[in-house]
Amino acid sequence: MKLWTIAVPAATVLTGIVAASYVSPEAVAIVTGAAAALAGFGWPYLLGVPARKTQGAVLALVGAGSTAAAYFAPATAMLTWMPGVVAVGVGAVFVIQLLRGTGQAQRLESTLGVISGALVAGMGAGWVAADRLAGAEGTQGLIVASAAAIAVAVAVSLIPLPDRITAPFGVLTGALAAAAAAALVPGLPVAAGAFIGALCAAVVVAVRRLALIRDDAPGLPGLISAGMAPVLALGTAVYFAGRLLVP
Repeated sequence: MKLWTIAVPAATVLTGIVAASYVSPEAVAIVTGAAAALAGFGWPYLLGVPARKTQGAVLALVGAGSTAAAYFAPATAMLTWMPGVVAVGVGAVFVIQLLRGTGQAQRLESTLGVISGALVAGMGAGWVAADRLAGAEGTQGLIVASAAAIAVAVAVSLIPLPDRITAPFGVLTGALAAAAAAALVPGLPVAAGAFIGALCAAVVVAVRRLALIRDDAPGLPGLISAGMAPVLALGTAVYFAGRLLVP
């Protein structure tokens, strides 16, 4: 799998979330929901499991439903409904496996892999919750700093060097980029920005390793999912970090 093929969808969804955060929470919900649906649909293609279209449709609904739940949930508990949506998706995955009948190939791999995809698709709701955090000034800095770290880490991941070099360099530059963004955009302390940046960058460079050890290309839906999924999954981490660190 070539790194640039997953860097493009990652950069696209990241740009969309940041741009939408300057418009309104509704815009963030629409962009994130569409991206979560795309990533969810492509997840079974990324894994190469059977019943891709059916299970992909379930994961797309999980992604869109979790995002909608985060938007409509009370401000005091914005991710309360997200686990319920994911649980319904997991139940649907089991039903699909039962309907496939006994003796089908890759049943265990398909079940476990698609369940993980339901969690990843649902975690995209964290970006909506982060944008709705109390104090609009703080959330702006939180989203921009996190996005800066992810973008820099993605760029570093494209450097054709061994992981022992790119991994620590990516985490360091991600932390520095987030700290710089926090200094420029009000509402987030610089130290908090550096911590969130290191967290986001660490996830990105870890995904780089997973992409490099895969030889085959999963096709367009799978590539879109591979690029968007890490960005979406970081939404929940950004939200909880913001709850703890944004004043």
